[in-house]
Amino acid sequence: MNQHAVVSKFSHVKPGDTEFKEGGLRDFFLYRDLGIADATSGQVICHLVKANPDLPPEEGTGWHKHECDFQIVIMTKGWARFMYEDKSTLVQAGDVVHQRPGITHYLYDYSEDMEYLEIVSPADFKTVDVAPAVDKVPPPTPWR
Repeated sequence: MNQHAVVSKFSHVKPGDTEFKEGGLRDFFLYRDLGIADATSGQVICHLVKANPDLPPEEGTGWHKHECDFQIVIMTKGWARFMYEDKSTLVQAGDVVHQRPGITHYLYDYSEDMEYLEIVSPADFKTVDVAPAVDKVPPPTPWR
C-alpha cells in the first residue's frame, strides 16, 4: 500500500473561483486549476483542460509518456483522438480513460469544444518525449 502524508485540508472550488489560463503543459490547451494540488500538498493534481479556441490542432502533443503513479482523463465535452501505443482511440464526452503509468501516447486530434477533467498523482508529474510507437499518425480534423 502506498504511504502518503495525511491530508487534512478541505477544498471547495466553485466555477467562478478559478479561470481557464494559458501556461500549462501545452500552449494549444487552456487549464483551470481546481485547487486539489494545494489541498493535497502536491499528492494529486486535478484540473480541467480544454481546447484553446485560438490554436486549432496542427501536430498534437507528439509522442510522450508521463512519469506518474496514477492518471485518469474524464472527457466532459467534445472528443479527442489518441494513439495509445499502436492503437488509435476515440475518447468522447462521458468516457473515462485510465492511462496506466508510463503508457506511450499521442493526442493528435480534438474537437473545438473538447474539455476534460484530468487527475494525476503526483501533482508535479513529469512528461517525457519518447520515440514514436508507429510510423504515421492520422492527420487532425480541420476546424470549420
